[in-house]
Amino acid sequence: MGNLKNLTIDTRDSETLVVCFGEMLIDFVPTVGGVSLAEAPAFKKAPGGAPANVAVGVSRLGGSSAFIGKVGDDEFGRMLADILRLNNVDNSGMRFDHKARTALAFVTLRADGEREFLFFRHPSADMLLLESELDKNLIQKAKIFHYGSISLIEEPCRSTQLAAMKIAKASGSLLSYDPNLRLPLWPSEEAARKEIMSIWNLADVIKISEDEITFLTGGDDPYDDDVVLQKLFHPNLKLLVVSEGPNGCRYYTQEFKGRVDGVKVKAVDTTGAGDAFMSGILNSLASDLTLLKDEKKLREALLFANACGAITVTERGAIPAMPTMNAVQDLLSSSSSPRS
Repeated sequence: MGNLKNLTIDTRDSETLVVCFGEMLIDFVPTVGGVSLAEAPAFKKAPGGAPANVAVGVSRLGGSSAFIGKVGDDEFGRMLADILRLNNVDNSGMRFDHKARTALAFVTLRADGEREFLFFRHPSADMLLLESELDKNLIQKAKIFHYGSISLIEEPCRSTQLAAMKIAKASGSLLSYDPNLRLPLWPSEEAARKEIMSIWNLADVIKISEDEITFLTGGDDPYDDDVVLQKLFHPNLKLLVVSEGPNGCRYYTQEFKGRVDGVKVKAVDTTGAGDAFMSGILNSLASDLTLLKDEKKLREALLFANACGAITVTERGAIPAMPTMNAVQDLLSSSSSPRS
């Protein structure tokens, strides 16, 4: 680990601590837009990985967050740990692998608007986190424990994630799940669907996209409330949110459902928008769990989360574009978007 300084949170903040578990990697993004990976003349490196993005997002909003995951004991891994530290994210739960490299992903937005991914993880360090390496004390402090599905793809990380979820649940944490489907990483569509759904009923809060609804239901209409309620809402779920990009989001709880409009901005790069949205809603929940039972407060929190996502698309990259509380409040106060 060299002379890297790990950051441990101030325990005064632990009452609202959001602990994010999973992958952190380096995204390589072409310096010009609208080209395939093969056509790209050069690439710019950017920190990535959805759980890490969410941890930084929560911290930028003034919340308390920590990241648990594994990177290579290499220049990129140390850079990522440092980026978390500089963003006031507790990185004491990070581990460094001497034998495997930090994961790399090459990502481009082609001229047809589709994103193209090329991953280098054979295996990468994030896949090799062991249960014995978990910082159990950190997990037990979590008000919210947040995770995705990418850690479920391979052992030993799959078992480690399940163990971490169990510790968090036993400690009274709210479990938050964003499947964050990345099909190129899975051996097959069937494997992805099966594993993503294998932990579905354990979550208290779930965020999914329209594309993920279609995928997980085997092709059903993602805009049909009955599809969502019958196939994806489960009895223990406190909140299911469907993110619809610039169109805002839909929400479903045990007691009510509805939609909240998006906040209009000029999009430059959609990378990290879903993670910014997630950090917005989790930061609100960490401060006030009663909004799960209060529709007016929930709608306000979701409008705030929509604004977090909107600000992120106005800049390139995920972590560099994560908004501050002031930026979100400024956008909301200047926005003429309807709040219905």
